[in-house]
Amino acid sequence: MSAVLPALVIAPLAAALVIALSSRSTGRVVDVLGNLGTFMVLALTVALAVPVLGGSEASWSLGDASPLGINLNVDALSVLLLLVISVDSVAASVYSIAYMEEYTSKAKYYILLLLMVAGMNMVVLGADLVNMYVGIEVAALSCYALVAYGLGKAYLEASFRYQVLGTVGTLCLVAGIGLLYGRVGTVSFAGLIASEAPTVAGIGVPAILILSGLALKAAFMPYHAWLPDAHSTAPSPVSGMLSGVFVKVVGVYGLFRLLFVLFEPGGVLATALLVIAALSIVAGALLALAQMDIKRLLAYHTVSQMGYVLLGLAIGTPLALVGALFHLVNHALFKELFFLGAGSVERQTGTRDIAVLGGLNSRMPVTGVTSAIGFLSISGCPPFNGFWSKFLIIVAAVQADHVGLGVVGALGAILTVASFLKYEKGVFFGALPEALQKVKESPASMWVPMVALAAACVALGLAFPWFIERVLEPAVRVVMLGA
Repeated sequence: MSAVLPALVIAPLAAALVIALSSRSTGRVVDVLGNLGTFMVLALTVALAVPVLGGSEASWSLGDASPLGINLNVDALSVLLLLVISVDSVAASVYSIAYMEEYTSKAKYYILLLLMVAGMNMVVLGADLVNMYVGIEVAALSCYALVAYGLGKAYLEASFRYQVLGTVGTLCLVAGIGLLYGRVGTVSFAGLIASEAPTVAGIGVPAILILSGLALKAAFMPYHAWLPDAHSTAPSPVSGMLSGVFVKVVGVYGLFRLLFVLFEPGGVLATALLVIAALSIVAGALLALAQMDIKRLLAYHTVSQMGYVLLGLAIGTPLALVGALFHLVNHALFKELFFLGAGSVERQTGTRDIAVLGGLNSRMPVTGVTSAIGFLSISGCPPFNGFWSKFLIIVAAVQADHVGLGVVGALGAILTVASFLKYEKGVFFGALPEALQKVKESPASMWVPMVALAAACVALGLAFPWFIERVLEPAVRVVMLGA
């Protein structure tokens, strides 16, 4: 089983190399190779998930001990994120077969996508902060290029802004990791748990730096300035990966790993996380409500929905952590579903402006139905998956005597319903404009991933007791090892 760990990083890198060597081949060959790479990652992840969720763990090392060597480790929390990465990357790569025809070299696109997958796998498999950081930077560099892939002015400006703010986050992370190593003498997660790092004098400074770096990568309010432009200008499968996976892996995952290692529950930093979470939920939803560009609306809702994840994480009780991890998974499904649907609408109609759209249910029924399922999921309507995760987080807030934060969570849900009602009514209902009379449904390679993601939203909503017991609770036990 240990050999699967490096394979999860090497497989997408090898696929990217083969595509680079075959870049002059036909587009269909490149499509096959790109999708083969993401499907290999999914197969390896499933093979690893079965024993790990059964209680096993595995590790793999190359070179010296941390922080100089390559040290990988897998547990239930790692597997949960690996499943999210692999499922969303397969959906994005299949969707890209038809969608990316209108862009420049598909070979370069698949290379960057696979490099991003390799980097994210490195993040969640890294056994220490240094290996996690290396994975973050590999994934981030790929994302910078993917955001700019359209090569227009708006693409390049969004990518540049993202790079500048991403560099600030990187500097915070590097400084925090360096100071932490200087004071504790280790950066491995196991070593930090054993060292009881929060009791070390002055540990607050590196903790604040690491928190700031991860919060900027995760785009929590007020660290979100890069996100709306990056998510709205990137190609839609990239937007789906950024919102559905990237912000969770390069930002939120680190917070879960370090929650009980660097942050004392109930302390000042925990309070700061609660404030950031509440601000993200409400402000993100209000900003989304004001948007008329469908992808910018979805981008601001990333800020809002990730606020729910941070809220559950900051409360820190077992129930809250189950809700937070559940919402992380749910958001990965329905937000990628929404971005793929938005890309389908834009590709078929030539616009993202809600004001000039309408009535598309009659012309794009698959996109319309899957979008409606995404709406019911993100709005928290039972029995869809988003209801259960939001419900658990709000109940956990009330149980932890944070009634006000429970009210904030409920208010965020109401604002979410309002903004997505505008989205659904403006895009799919009402009279079909004359200019859109000849619009047709997107190709099968684009709507099949949307159907699969919509089905997953329904399945998780119906099978939530099994998913919580078999997948989420083992991951929560990993998070609470440092408690």
